[in-house]
Amino acid sequence: MAKNPVREDWSQDELRKEADAIRKRISRFREALSRFFVKKQEIIDLMVVAAVAQEPILIVGPPGTAKSELVVKFKDALGVSQEDYFEYMLTRFTEPSEIIGAIDIQELREGKYIRRKEGKLPTARIAFLDEIFKSNSAILNILLTIINERKFYQDGMPESVPLRILFAATNEIPEQGELAALRDRFVLKVQSRSVRDEYFTELIDSGLQSESSKSLNQKPWAEGIASLEDFLKANRYLTYQFAQQETDPQGEELNDRKKFFPAETFREFQRLIKTLAREDKIFISDRKLVKLYKLLRVRSWLFSGGTVTRDDLKLLTYLGETLAEIDHLREKVPLLLG
Repeated sequence: MAKNPVREDWSQDELRKEADAIRKRISRFREALSRFFVKKQEIIDLMVVAAVAQEPILIVGPPGTAKSELVVKFKDALGVSQEDYFEYMLTRFTEPSEIIGAIDIQELREGKYIRRKEGKLPTARIAFLDEIFKSNSAILNILLTIINERKFYQDGMPESVPLRILFAATNEIPEQGELAALRDRFVLKVQSRSVRDEYFTELIDSGLQSESSKSLNQKPWAEGIASLEDFLKANRYLTYQFAQQETDPQGEELNDRKKFFPAETFREFQRLIKTLAREDKIFISDRKLVKLYKLLRVRSWLFSGGTVTRDDLKLLTYLGETLAEIDHLREKVPLLLG
C-alpha cells in the first residue's frame, strides 16, 4: 500500500509565523533527550544541527558507547513511524537487495528491472546505517547516489527518495582511497567515547533504567516535545533565508551571508579554514565548505536565533577525516578560537 504523500511545501509566510515556536521546541527536544544518556549532550546537539540541515552525520566510536542507542532514541523521541525509518548494519557481504529491495520476479518476467523497495532505504525519511564503511562497491555506489542526489534507479530511471535525515556509525574510519568520496559526504564526524572511568555510577544508574524501559516496552524518552515535521519546517524556513536576496535602502545587495554572518566572524571563519588546511592538512572540499556554512547557520539559528557567532565556529572541531584528525581538531580548534 502506498503511503500518503507528506506535505513539505509550506510557504515562507506560514513558516515565519511558526519559526520561533519551532526553534524552541527543537531546543527543548535536544535538552530533554540528553537526560537519558550520560555525557552525550555534545553528540545530541550535533545530531540535531545535522538533522535540521538535512546533512548526514557520522558517529565514531568503539562498540558499547551508545552510538545505536542515540539514533534509536532520537527517532523514538520524534515519534517517527516504523515505515518511515530504516536501519541496517552493513558488512562487506551486504547485497543491494538488503538495502534497496529485492528484484520483483514478476516484473522481471516482463522485462522490467524493478525492486520491491517497501520497507527499505528508498522509502525511509530517517535512516541509520551502522558500520557504513563496510560497504562493498555495489552498496557504495547506491549510497553515494542516495546521499548526493536523493534518488535511486528503478529500471534505469531515477526516482526521488524521501530521505531527509541520515545517521551513520562506525567503529573506525578506514583510510582507503575508494572510500574518500563517502567520507567527504559526512561534513560532521563526532566521537562517542566511553564514559565509564569518569561517570561510573551515573552510567550504571542510567544504563539500568534504559534496559528496564526496553524490557517493559516503555519509551519515556518519547515525550512528544518535537516532531519530524518541526525539523522539516525548520529546514525549509532556513532554506528560504539562504535563498533570499534583498536590497537595503542604500541599494546594496543583501544575501544570507551579509545579513547573518558578521564580517569579523566571517574573516575568523576564513582564517580558521586556511589554517587547518595549510598547517594541519585537513581536507576541506569546496562542496564541504558550502555545507559547513549551512551547518553554521543552522547552529546559530537553533542556539541564538540567527546571527553566527565565534561560538558557532566550534563546528570546525568535527571536520576530521580520520581518527587522528578528529582527536587533533578537538584540541586545536578551541586553541585557535582562544
